[in-house]
Amino acid sequence: MKNKYGYEESDWTKAKAECTAILADIARRRGRIAYSELAPKILSIQFDHDDPRFWHLLGEVSVDEAKQSRGMLSAIVVHKYGDMRPGPGFYELAKWLGKKVGEVDRFWLNEFNRVHDIWANKCGGP
Repeated sequence: MKNKYGYEESDWTKAKAECTAILADIARRRGRIAYSELAPKILSIQFDHDDPRFWHLLGEVSVDEAKQSRGMLSAIVVHKYGDMRPGPGFYELAKWLGKKVGEVDRFWLNEFNRVHDIWANKCGGP
């Protein structure tokens, strides 16, 4: 059965698990990754980094992680050039999750550091 993004639900679930594992590993090492570098690492589904379905996948990963009190894991996914920050969808999702964004750079840095701290201190996988 296909999901609302046109993918088989089982493939979508695998892609979310892959994305979560990749991001958790990067967060453990206190790193960051560009959208354009992350998209090709997800093998269950092929995405371009500017595909809105890819952004929805990142959003679902962050919602799942926020429900587990591990922060918005997509905070470590950033633009490769320019501001080196997440895109506007990150902040929209944060507001949807009920977070008080306020000054966007401060909010992002707090979430970025929170995710790093949680995963750097976590043993094992997600």
